[in-house]
Amino acid sequence: MKYLVLLGVVVLAWVLFFKGRRKRPPVDRAKDMAQAAPMLACSHCGLHLPKTEAVFDAEGRPFCGEAHRLAGPR
Repeated sequence: MKYLVLLGVVVLAWVLFFKGRRKRPPVDRAKDMAQAAPMLACSHCGLHLPKTEAVFDAEGRPFCGEAHRLAGPR
């Protein structure tokens, strides 16, 4: 009888363990890369930042902020 109870506890633990583990959908890396913003390096300090946050000078060089744009490239 005690082996039957032990078997029931093991089966119950097994069911509860695998019930909580759901299969996750596969990650689409191409979709993630399409949404990633292109990165640019600041012409003054070399800091990498998204293109949308960069400040550009008259010649089109990217800078991380107005102070570095005014200081110019190194």
